[in-house]
Amino acid sequence: MPAPIDFYAWTTPNGFKVAIALEEMELPYTVRPVNIGRGEQTRPEYLAINPNNKIPAITDPDGPGGKPLTLFESGAILVYLAEKTGRFRPADPTDWYRHIQWLMWQMAGVGPMIGQYGHFTLHAKEGNPAAEQRYGEEMRRLARVADTRLGEAEYLAGEYGIADMATWPWIKMAGKLGLELDDHPNLKRWLDAVGERPAVRRGVALSVA
Repeated sequence: MPAPIDFYAWTTPNGFKVAIALEEMELPYTVRPVNIGRGEQTRPEYLAINPNNKIPAITDPDGPGGKPLTLFESGAILVYLAEKTGRFRPADPTDWYRHIQWLMWQMAGVGPMIGQYGHFTLHAKEGNPAAEQRYGEEMRRLARVADTRLGEAEYLAGEYGIADMATWPWIKMAGKLGLELDDHPNLKRWLDAVGERPAVRRGVALSVA
């Protein structure tokens, strides 16, 4: 049995997406909690793993060539895990790039925009109506993009894969932030279908105790 991957995580959408991938790909892993509420992501020992002081990160003792590999940035981790296992990694290059395309859409848009909207609506004590409006409008625009795409295909890249694993936790959060999912029936159908997958349920039950 391969040595477990060290998974540096906390219970955020970016943490959940990698947990989901590890579960879907049936890889052994050990959770190494990084309590971002206590600022543990800024400790020197963690900065040696991720100089960008964010979660998640991984260290795979059995990386390329059998040598240890440390990676940060959730999108890079998802691509690596898919290529390591050959799972959720289509053999056809066109299909694979389609997965990467939608993964980059999540990384560049869905995560940052919903994250900023959550910050300004839930955590910014001084309030900022202009920021709330900007990020709220962008969150809803991205939801429309996804809804249109999911009216064409069952999953973002056609078949279920890393783009769905990456996007699902953020859309789940958007629903909690007030995104009207009933106005996006294709997105809601997808959200429910992905959420019913056993590996997704295990991933979002991530224990950092």
